[in-house]
Amino acid sequence: MLLMVFAFGIAIALGAEPTIPTINLSLSAPSSPKQLVTTLNIVVILTFLVLAPSLVLVMTSFTRLIIVFSFLRTALGTQQSPPTQILISLALVLTFFIMEPVAKQGYEAGIKPYMENKIGYDIAFQRGIKPFKDFMMKNTREKDLALFFRIRNLPNPQSVDDVPLSVLLPAFMISELKTAFQIGFLLYLPFLVIDMVVSSILMAMGMMMLPPVMISLPFKILIFVLVDGFNLLIGNLVASFK
Repeated sequence: MLLMVFAFGIAIALGAEPTIPTINLSLSAPSSPKQLVTTLNIVVILTFLVLAPSLVLVMTSFTRLIIVFSFLRTALGTQQSPPTQILISLALVLTFFIMEPVAKQGYEAGIKPYMENKIGYDIAFQRGIKPFKDFMMKNTREKDLALFFRIRNLPNPQSVDDVPLSVLLPAFMISELKTAFQIGFLLYLPFLVIDMVVSSILMAMGMMMLPPVMISLPFKILIFVLVDGFNLLIGNLVASFK
């Protein structure tokens, strides 16, 4: 744009009649089926890029990880430390670590043959999504899956291929929420015991006005560091995925 304005100014200074370029935006019908397929492919890719952040949340291990990390920060009572950005980044890194084998299977089975023009995009989608469906099925409770089948009045599936993605996604989400809350409860217990012990000691000493959280916070951080809490927590979190 600056170059156009600069050239327009030089033309006026030299006394030449300036010519302003025109821009035409038009929509036309595709002239061949191949052109239509190319246009549709671009639309599908753009749609996938828009939905990619949501897919990371609902089809991977991210939900369980971020909820457990939030429980950890609340149990420690450290307010905004670690910051939310750090917890989200850690959850994303672990999600990529956990989901890498699944994504690699999907790429080899669906995306790679499609890019080599060996299969169509419909078959590529079915093959590419199958490893993710297997992952979600292994980490979804049968009770949660049966709930959405009952809501939809669908017959019982005979295999993973018979489970619609629209039914599997919400079932997987509520299963992940329940598992994350169970882990969060177990994570909360030792820190709750420390708070109760400190509170009892302060009451016995007659220090009613001193907040117990202020005294227990250093002890909770010290114990968490001494037991190498992040190593234990992340190791068990990764191992909890089937």
